[in-house]
Amino acid sequence: MTLTELRYIVAVARERHFGRAAEACFVSQPTLSVAIKKLEEELEVKLFERGGAEVSVTPLGDEIVRQAQATLESAASIKEIARRGKDPLAGPLRLGVIYTIGPYLLPALVRQTIDHLPQMPLMLQENFTVRLLEMLRTGELDCAILAEPFPDTGLAIAPLYDEPFQVAVPHRHALADRPSITSAELKQETMLLLGTGHCFRDHVLEVCPEFARFASHAEGIRKSFEGSSLETIKHMVAAGMGITVVPGLSVPPPGAPSDGLVNYVPFADPVPTRRVVLAWRRSFTRYEAIAALRNAIYACALPGATRLSS
Repeated sequence: MTLTELRYIVAVARERHFGRAAEACFVSQPTLSVAIKKLEEELEVKLFERGGAEVSVTPLGDEIVRQAQATLESAASIKEIARRGKDPLAGPLRLGVIYTIGPYLLPALVRQTIDHLPQMPLMLQENFTVRLLEMLRTGELDCAILAEPFPDTGLAIAPLYDEPFQVAVPHRHALADRPSITSAELKQETMLLLGTGHCFRDHVLEVCPEFARFASHAEGIRKSFEGSSLETIKHMVAAGMGITVVPGLSVPPPGAPSDGLVNYVPFADPVPTRRVVLAWRRSFTRYEAIAALRNAIYACALPGATRLSS
């Protein structure tokens, strides 16, 4: 059994395809296939089901792949230990961010890391929560910025900040000049939602559960529309198609260039919020990099959010 063989089975489990796994490992498919077959013969177990267009991992194979990933990380930590002896923060950090956080946090965060952590460039990946969790598990990412709740995957979690929600309405809307809005007042409105897969969609439906029924005849609902991103939905609000709920960091700051077509109104108490956290594998050894990233996030403006220190 070799580390190379372990890399191959982790790649196949991640890609669910021998050809793509071979490309990811920079070897030919026959080379990868022969190595995996050799490992299966040595272990006397079947790691993968090869029928159909997509490869699947057997139940026992899944356990072995998880251990292989941990073994590869342990081996990599030897180099990390040596690198940390010279500079604990040396080397890129692979960071994942969900779609409803990335556009609003990353510009300031990237500036912070360039200015104060030039030896630790961020390699960024935006995606849905479920995909980022999978990438953390398989080692494609080192850490990720997520919004709770999400499935317990045994990850280490550090809270970053609590972010309040606001209501985005067309500037000529009857609610546009209100000092605050209750969730009950949104029941009769046309609500614009993110599409399935976005965790923020679920957050909005917790605030306004009436919209979960998605039927134009449902009591208290006129109609619901879906958008692919918060910015797309804001354009729909500006066009007068309805209203939406947005996270606080996505609200343009006072004095920012704006077309004035959207008004942002706070919620009345109790204000709905989401908790944003940093997650990483417990086996990840670059503790100083995680701490430095948290400090860089805390150094960002985070308007309206409440920073959390523990």
